[in-house]
Amino acid sequence: MIEYRNLRVALLGAGSVGAQVAALLLEHRDELAARVGAGLELVGVAVRDVDAPRTTEIPRELLTTDAHSLILGADIVVELMGGIDPAREYLKLALTSGADVVTANKALLATHGPELFAIAEQVGAQLYYEAAVGGAIPIIRPLRDSLAGDRVDRILGIVNGTTNYILDRMDREGDTLEGALAVATELGYAEADPTADIEGYDAAQKAAILASLAFHTTVPVDAVHREGITAVTRDQVLAAQRNGFVVKLLAVCERLTDPDTGAEGVSARVHPALVPTSHPLAAVHGANNAVFVEAHAAGSLMFYGAGAGGLQTASAVMGDLVSAARRHVVGGPGVAESTHANVPILPISSVVTRYQITLQVFDRPGVLAQIATMFSDHGVSVEAVSQSVRTAEPGVQAGESSGATLVIGTHRATEASLAATVAALADSPVVERVESVLRVEGL
Repeated sequence: MIEYRNLRVALLGAGSVGAQVAALLLEHRDELAARVGAGLELVGVAVRDVDAPRTTEIPRELLTTDAHSLILGADIVVELMGGIDPAREYLKLALTSGADVVTANKALLATHGPELFAIAEQVGAQLYYEAAVGGAIPIIRPLRDSLAGDRVDRILGIVNGTTNYILDRMDREGDTLEGALAVATELGYAEADPTADIEGYDAAQKAAILASLAFHTTVPVDAVHREGITAVTRDQVLAAQRNGFVVKLLAVCERLTDPDTGAEGVSARVHPALVPTSHPLAAVHGANNAVFVEAHAAGSLMFYGAGAGGLQTASAVMGDLVSAARRHVVGGPGVAESTHANVPILPISSVVTRYQITLQVFDRPGVLAQIATMFSDHGVSVEAVSQSVRTAEPGVQAGESSGATLVIGTHRATEASLAATVAALADSPVVERVESVLRVEGL
C-alpha cells in the first residue's frame, strides 16, 4: 500500500478554540493519521502577537504573524480568527490556491457565504463549517447531507448559549435579566460587551446559515427578523410559568405560503418566544443549545448539546478537519452547496403564529367587549383570556378596583394581523398599557 504524504494544516487564530485545535492536532497526531490515511502536520499558527499569553501552550516555533505565506503553503486552512476582515481575504486566498477550508466563523458565512462557496465550487475545493452553528452539536452535516433528499418544513433553534443561560436563570432562580447577565458575565458565558448575544445578532447569523441549508436557498442575514431579550422581564417569565410556558430566544426558520400570491416562500426570524413546557426545547437548560427540525419524511428530530466552549467547538472543527483530510486522500472535487432553489424570502408580516398579550386595562363597564371587538376587527381569534384584578392604588376607595390585568392568548394568525391588533389595543382608551407581547411557538 502506497503511503499518502503528510497533509499540511495551517491554523489561523489561537484563541480559546484555536489553541485547543492546535493541542488536539499535536497530541493525537498518530491516531488522526490512522483515521485519515495520512499524517496531519500542523505547519504553523497565524497570530497577531506571538508573545501574547494563551490558555493552552503552543510551541513557539509554530507561531507566526505571516498568515499570507502560511496559507499558500497549506493543503487545509483552519480559520478560527472570527470577524469579517481579514478573515474573508484569507479564506479567499486559501480557496483560490486550492486549499480546503475549515471555519467556525458564523458572521463571515452569514454575510459572505455565497461568495466563498462560489469560489470553492469554481476551483473544486471544499468549505467546511460544522462549528459555525451550535458548537459541538452536529447540525450542519445532517441538514446538508442526511436530510438533503427530504423536505425540511421548519426549524426551531436555541442557538445562543448566553441568552439561554440568562433566560433559564430567570426561570429557575427568579433573577432579573440584569442579575442573570451579571452572573453569566462572571462565569464567562457572556462577553464584556454582550450586545451580539442579548440583542440577537449572533442567533440571527446562525439562523441565516440554517435557513440557507434547510431550504436550499441563500438567506442573507439582513433578511432575518431580529429581536433580542433585553425587553424580557422577570414578571413575563413568572407569568409564563403560571401558564405552562418557558421563555426562550428562538431562531425560527420555516416554509410559508405568501398570503398575497399563494406561492411558497421561506422565512427566518429570531425573537423571544413562549415554549410549552411539554416541548423538548423547554428542557434545554444552562448554556446548552438545541435545534429541533421538522421534516416531511423524517419527522421531528432533535439535536442537543454544548453550544459553546473552546474544547467543545474544537471537537466540531476537528471533525471537519478529518473530513477534509480524507477527501484529499481519496481524491475528487469538493461537493458544492445546494443553495440554488431560489425560493422567495417572505417578510415577518407573512408569518403565521400565535401571540400572548398582557394588558393593563381600566375598570370600566364593557371593557372586555371592546377588546374582543378589536381582535375581531383585525381577523384574530382569541383562544383564552385570564383576568386578575389589581390591588387598589392610593386615592382609590377601599373595595374598589384600580383596574385589571388581562392575559390573552390568540389562535394562529398572520403577524401583520396580530401586530395591527396590538397597535389598536395600545391606542384604545380602555387599555392603560400593553404590558408585553410574546409569540408562542412549539404548539
